[in-house]
Amino acid sequence: MINSIRWRLFLGMTLLVGFFVFFSWMLNTNYLEKYYLQQKTAELKQQGEYITKLFTENPDDLLVQLAILERRENLTILVIQPDLTLIYASTSPNSEVTKFEIVLEQLMQANLKGQSVQITGDPFNNERSLNLYSRFGEQNFLIVSTPLAPIQESAAIANKFFLYTGIVTMIIATLAVFLFSRSFTRPIVELNDIAQRMAKLDFSRRYSVTSRDELGELGSSINSLSDQLSKAIGELQDANARLRKDIERERRIDEMRKEFVSSVSHELKTPISLIQGYAEGLKVNVVENEEDKEFYCNVIIDEANKMNRLVKGLLDLSQVEAEVFTLEKVAFDLSLLLDNIMAKYKPIFEEKEVQLGVNKPDELLVNADITRTEQILTNYLNNALDHMDERRIIELEAKIVEDKAHIAVYNSGEPIPDQALHKIFTSFYKLDQARTRTDGSYGLGLAIVRAIQEKDKNGYGVINLPDGVQFWFELDLADPENDLES
Repeated sequence: MINSIRWRLFLGMTLLVGFFVFFSWMLNTNYLEKYYLQQKTAELKQQGEYITKLFTENPDDLLVQLAILERRENLTILVIQPDLTLIYASTSPNSEVTKFEIVLEQLMQANLKGQSVQITGDPFNNERSLNLYSRFGEQNFLIVSTPLAPIQESAAIANKFFLYTGIVTMIIATLAVFLFSRSFTRPIVELNDIAQRMAKLDFSRRYSVTSRDELGELGSSINSLSDQLSKAIGELQDANARLRKDIERERRIDEMRKEFVSSVSHELKTPISLIQGYAEGLKVNVVENEEDKEFYCNVIIDEANKMNRLVKGLLDLSQVEAEVFTLEKVAFDLSLLLDNIMAKYKPIFEEKEVQLGVNKPDELLVNADITRTEQILTNYLNNALDHMDERRIIELEAKIVEDKAHIAVYNSGEPIPDQALHKIFTSFYKLDQARTRTDGSYGLGLAIVRAIQEKDKNGYGVINLPDGVQFWFELDLADPENDLES
């Protein structure tokens, strides 16, 4: 608290007020009487000059004016000559004449010229008085006397009163200084609190500008600085978040690249080895009959077809994941597209004795890329055909859910393990690695679905049901007023 500007301002102003009260008391104690005598001396000299002027001009009402001056200024006036001839006296000429002689002797011994002021006993009443001695004309002496008030006693009373008033003044001044310092420093304390919050990156508090002085300008500057810092730091945080995201993305891409190279190498290793082995066998004529030769050729052709499908899948995936890839979205009837796809797959369904179920409206207008939508459905159906169990149930459903077209493909079979649900749409991911060689699947179909849907900014996913698995995706609904794609 002692380091607070409010406390220092209060203490400094209180000490300043106390100093001035003490200094005033000291001046009053030591110089009040001197000042009083100085003022009385100056007044007495002016009055002496005025009296001299009156005697010089000798007006008709000289005595009246002198009497008025005596009563008004409380003066005793005496004008005499060296031979003790009394020209004017404020008192009876018969009183204490010997005192005139004493005064005259003092004047003659001093060889008075001009004016002289002394503090002596009054020649008439023996009281302490301030006396003016002056000489005018050739033989006239003027003595003007005024009683001195008991200045020492008056000064003591004045000093005592001033001490009491000083104490009261100090108390009032201390209270006033406290209120003033608190009011004056309140904006400074508030600005300091705002600055400390800003140092902790908290820009929520603002200074309320209520004045146009320096504090008001400082408050406006603090508010402006807070806004600019908040904006700059926000931008830096956003940039930092984007940078972290980019770094994480690059890390994932690097891991995916390594995994991709490893997966491609693994997937190509077996067919290349088979093709190489059987081709070398044909070259050295290890076959003994046409049946073996045909078997060797069929193996080479089959492995070449698998490699061809793998390369096409990789090219397809790289295309949909490329930034230059765009969706050519048009309005079309999804129900009609589903009918066409079911017609294409009818021989396969019959061959595999699939129990097919289709649930869709007669017309469902969507706004999407027809080719990519068919590709998603084909991938889902192929996946269902590869993983259905002995019940051989596949169900296709299309409906509207919350302003979206929701399409789902269900197949009976074993559920997907929970730890694999978030990996199922990753490139080259397969639940059963051993099935790759038998069914020709390389784990690229669902990755292509993910890339298309993320580009279209629509949902997709997989759900484990009690007796099977359901894959789904969403499409935007079309405006009914748009023309349908023919």
